[in-house]
Amino acid sequence: MCDTSPFETLDLDGVGRLVTLALEEGRAARPGLPVGVCGEHGGDPDSIHFFDSAGVDYVSCSPYRVPIARLEAGRARYLQR
Repeated sequence: MCDTSPFETLDLDGVGRLVTLALEEGRAARPGLPVGVCGEHGGDPDSIHFFDSAGVDYVSCSPYRVPIARLEAGRARYLQR
């Protein structure tokens, strides 16, 4: 049973691992490769924190989620310090 909707919050054990692997291998082949995420995961607080720690450059989401995405992106960056 899922505690959260996989359409809104990223599955860190499965998809998160694939994102991390893709980032590592993509940037090993092409340093400086810009990577972004588009969709509802780009507006989910938990997913945003993961994307920031994984090294994703930007997220995009639906307009009604932008305020939360901006707030959480700032919090994720602040917490990394």
